[in-house]
Amino acid sequence: MAALAEYLVFAKKLAHHAGVMMLEARQSSTFESDYKSGHELVTSVDIAVDDYLCSQIREQYPEHDIFSEESTPDLLICGENSAPVWVIDPIDGTVNFAHGLPHVAVSIGLYINGKRQLGVVEAPFLGQTYWAVLGSGAYCNDEKISVSNQENLRNALVATGFPYRKETLTELVPKVGRILEHCQDVRRNGSAALDLCAVAHGFMDAYYESVKPWDMAAGAIIAEEAGASIGHFGDIRKEWPEALNGDCLLVSTPKIYEQLASLLK
Repeated sequence: MAALAEYLVFAKKLAHHAGVMMLEARQSSTFESDYKSGHELVTSVDIAVDDYLCSQIREQYPEHDIFSEESTPDLLICGENSAPVWVIDPIDGTVNFAHGLPHVAVSIGLYINGKRQLGVVEAPFLGQTYWAVLGSGAYCNDEKISVSNQENLRNALVATGFPYRKETLTELVPKVGRILEHCQDVRRNGSAALDLCAVAHGFMDAYYESVKPWDMAAGAIIAEEAGASIGHFGDIRKEWPEALNGDCLLVSTPKIYEQLASLLK
């Protein structure tokens, strides 16, 4: 536990500085935008924050691995005998960032021996720092948080997101329709990490989407430590361990989890 406390202090420090970098870049409007894979937006700030985070982790913990959206997206995670793995998304919500919207975060998670160990999600434009350590609860700005007590599916507010690749929409749209039919409403905020934190904080009752490990690693442990149920509503790929697998991810307050899973299947 002493090591995790040290890692948490380190992760919070990195996340705070990364948040300052985002604030300053937005203020100065000096960043550049481009597209990777022909369709996915990336900015010069994503790259700068990634460079900062990776350099600090390598300097402080050279024996650790880094699984990052921007610089090491193809890292092979070897399961229970692997070194500690820092799973980072330098800017979760890049489209929001580029358009001046507030739902933007840096996401830093730590994975050891097959388990999520800690997560820090810094939302600089919202003034929020979410964090959790395995077995110690979840917090926002150092105040303990917990999931909602929602038990009526009809009154549930559900968050989701949509992929850059539009060819998958034909499969996704019917799921959204079923959620809208049976729940109160749907929200699409553009940041998986912050959607997970919203469930943890009780602002949202559930969240579902297929995302990458760096989108969910930190937010998942924050939601879990806040009392959320976490699982998958469909098949998941084998190249990622389950604790870092965002395929068909479903996270919700426990009393409506099974009903949501049935709707989404």
